[in-house]
Amino acid sequence: MAHRGAGLLAISGITRRQLLKLGLVSAAGIAAASGCGWHHSAPASPRPSLSSRRRSHLPWPEADDIVATTTIPTFPDVTLNALDSPFGAVADGRTDNTASFRAAIRACSAGGGGHVVVPAGVYSTGAIHLLDNVDFHLAAGAVIRFNGEVANYPVVLTRHAGIECMNYSPMVYAYGQTNIALTGNGVLDAEGTGRWNVGSDYTGILEPLVAQGVPPERRTIPGRGSLRTAFVQPYLCRKVLIQGVTLRQAQFWQLNPTLCHSVTIDGVTTGETTHLNTDACNPESCDHVVIKNCTFDSADDCIAIKSGRDADGRRVNAPCQNIVILSCRLQGPLGGIACGSEMTGGIRNVYAHDVSTYGKSVRYMLYVKSNTRRGGFAQNINFDSVHADHLSGAWAFAQMDYNGQTGSHPPAFGDWHLRHVSGDSDPIVLSLSGLKDNPIDGVELRDSTFTNISAAADSYSNVVGVTFDNVTVNGRLVSN
Repeated sequence: MAHRGAGLLAISGITRRQLLKLGLVSAAGIAAASGCGWHHSAPASPRPSLSSRRRSHLPWPEADDIVATTTIPTFPDVTLNALDSPFGAVADGRTDNTASFRAAIRACSAGGGGHVVVPAGVYSTGAIHLLDNVDFHLAAGAVIRFNGEVANYPVVLTRHAGIECMNYSPMVYAYGQTNIALTGNGVLDAEGTGRWNVGSDYTGILEPLVAQGVPPERRTIPGRGSLRTAFVQPYLCRKVLIQGVTLRQAQFWQLNPTLCHSVTIDGVTTGETTHLNTDACNPESCDHVVIKNCTFDSADDCIAIKSGRDADGRRVNAPCQNIVILSCRLQGPLGGIACGSEMTGGIRNVYAHDVSTYGKSVRYMLYVKSNTRRGGFAQNINFDSVHADHLSGAWAFAQMDYNGQTGSHPPAFGDWHLRHVSGDSDPIVLSLSGLKDNPIDGVELRDSTFTNISAAADSYSNVVGVTFDNVTVNGRLVSN
């Protein structure tokens, strides 16, 4: 697939101009950078400004403003059927439709945009690359089975666990596109990619390349080893919609918008995966993301907000910010809503409302994790009407010594507000661990009720500014 006349194999690293265009960094932040790397700036960025007062539907006007200013794509009233000539897709579950889908998407984009519709049936394909102004729509009954032909997944610029590299394409990918969508009531199944979509040894394959100063466009993974690639990954895109679809049998991170602006994920279901580190939804270094009405079943964290890893994360230096999570159901073995551990660019302005566990529940509802090698920050985190029952760990768990890694970049945690939250049959409410010279600063818990909690008291280490107001645990009012 070509992008604006340039092959994806020739993609270079992300430029500062591209990040400025997307609004992921400020001009002031760029001006402060020196040398070839970007420097971590203080996390004292203002919260989203309100250009006008709107009727509030959420507990925070700032969150309403994020929703209102997250642009949802719109498309011309033009429909191309992938089965029609000259595209000629075949819904027999065997024929390789990679070229057919590619041709339909190209024709739709070149003609000014619209909808590429995949009717009911079972389709085998390689990577699907979205282009400007195209909605790739799966009708009810459509099943996309991504096949095991590695040649159908060209090497593209991606991120693996927060580090940029050249790797096999995600199953659904877009680079630098605007106004794109993946919609419908169909299913995307990645089980067939298990032949080639393997490998987790980034410390042995990828980190040495970063340490040697090899630029992203030369960090080519195939030929050096194997690292898994994400399922759905719009990269450096603007105005993105992922709506209604079901993802199953993922091999790695499932929904992974990266360095994007204005992303809406609505009514998506994930599940049927047992592969370690297969998070359900990972917005990474994005600005203005709305995640709503989703049912996430993961084999790791459910929603994990990220912003790059270690030295490479500091080079890109793009936070993940202005995130609203609404009316979602979560199930998985670790975090319900996690921040990190790949948070080197920082995380701020997160608002979660009407979120609950279901089924097997999760280990922690709020899970914030970093270390002094990773650095970053997690600030202005807000929960309201969030319910987490039958957890296997603390309702809110935070640590600054994740994986025991150390360095010279202490993270900044604080300004967290948990209101109208609840839990039943959980081991403990709060388990928070800062560092001796770098405490977690500012945790507020208000108007909340917890029942059948095992631990008699919360667990704190190097935490300051904890506030309880109208909080009951096992029927007893908690005081500061």
